[in-house]
Amino acid sequence: MSVGVEALFTSALGLQLPWVVEDVKLDTDKRRIDFEIGCQGKAMACPACKAAAQPVHDRLRRSWRHLDFFQFEAWLHCEVPRIACAGCGKTTQTPVPWARPGSGFTAAFEALALALCRELPVRQAAKLLRCADKPLWRRIEFYVGKACALESFAGVRTVGIDETSLRRGQNYTTVAHDLEAKRLLFATVGRDHQTVLDFAADLKAHGGDPAAVRHVCMDMSAAYAKGTAMALPQAQISYDRFHVIAMASEAMDQVRRAEMRDDAPAVRSALGDNDRKMLTRLMWGMRRNPSGWSRAQTNAMHWLQHSTLKSARAWRLKVALQAVYAAARAHDSLEQASTDLRSWLGWARRSRLEPFKKLASTIKDRFEATARGMVEHRSNAYVEAMNGLLQQAKRAARGFRTPANFIAIAYLRMSKLTHLPAHPFSPGAAR
Repeated sequence: MSVGVEALFTSALGLQLPWVVEDVKLDTDKRRIDFEIGCQGKAMACPACKAAAQPVHDRLRRSWRHLDFFQFEAWLHCEVPRIACAGCGKTTQTPVPWARPGSGFTAAFEALALALCRELPVRQAAKLLRCADKPLWRRIEFYVGKACALESFAGVRTVGIDETSLRRGQNYTTVAHDLEAKRLLFATVGRDHQTVLDFAADLKAHGGDPAAVRHVCMDMSAAYAKGTAMALPQAQISYDRFHVIAMASEAMDQVRRAEMRDDAPAVRSALGDNDRKMLTRLMWGMRRNPSGWSRAQTNAMHWLQHSTLKSARAWRLKVALQAVYAAARAHDSLEQASTDLRSWLGWARRSRLEPFKKLASTIKDRFEATARGMVEHRSNAYVEAMNGLLQQAKRAARGFRTPANFIAIAYLRMSKLTHLPAHPFSPGAAR
């Protein structure tokens, strides 16, 4: 190779004296390019105590995987000096400017890997980079942990707390989001009240104030409510409308399934000569909002409203609860919302439908927080969306090896971390 080519690659790699490219080897059959980097200094500063002009004790050969050059896999090799310091008496390896200590990848390669893992399953990112996925997981945990330690949670006032499944069975992770900044603040294994206490401790460790949190939006978890009362003393709990309506929808489905199973003769009698497909149309029509009905579902629901089936009463109760939420949003009055909700609870208790009587009892025990959630229009919809994205990523990656991996990828994708390495292909990225 000519001196001009070596100087060109020295500049392309961003190297400065005493580091220079001494040789370039291209293997077109293996589609690989190897750069031999030399250190021209005979005396260097001690990495441990910074004493100047210390002699080189010996050199150790190291190799690093780098970003591809054109279509070729690139590797850097260097005889890295070890400095024998007369000042501190230590013999220490000199750090290289293109990689962090102990890594087999260059800093630019690691930055690209993090950028890909933000958008793709880790296994797919590893396939694109032509490396194993385990080294990528180690780098995600390293850089995410380093970036999370530098994050500030000052000013957090509104928090959404929810659970997401980790694996099949009773394996859950609790996540806490800042609903105003729309970022993940905290994730930990479990879903008991201790998870909220751990979140409060982490919030304080990052410059936040648990006493400054004014609102917590959650589902009707007694454990989360207990933890919030203990760890976030000034926070008002608002029960997420998504979960309340979902509970009403589940109660409606329980009534419909029990009626179709236990009162089949009465259902067949009510259907008369109607098509048997009516049952399927009713199921989907009851679950959807009227704006989403097909023509067949519209006809089926019109028939249901004129029938005497229990399912008709169950559907009316669900729609009425949705109307209570809509009215609360329109009037923006806690008093009016409380009056409407009490009226609905009375109807549900008198409905002679056991699932709705049970739901009414559950809401009554949490009446103030439910009514407050109606008026404040707070929702965990963002949290649910983020949980959905995590579940998609988990399925695409065919599961994570450990809970730590799951939590690390959650922070990488959802926390809007500002102290991660810059994308190597973005304009102005540091080399």
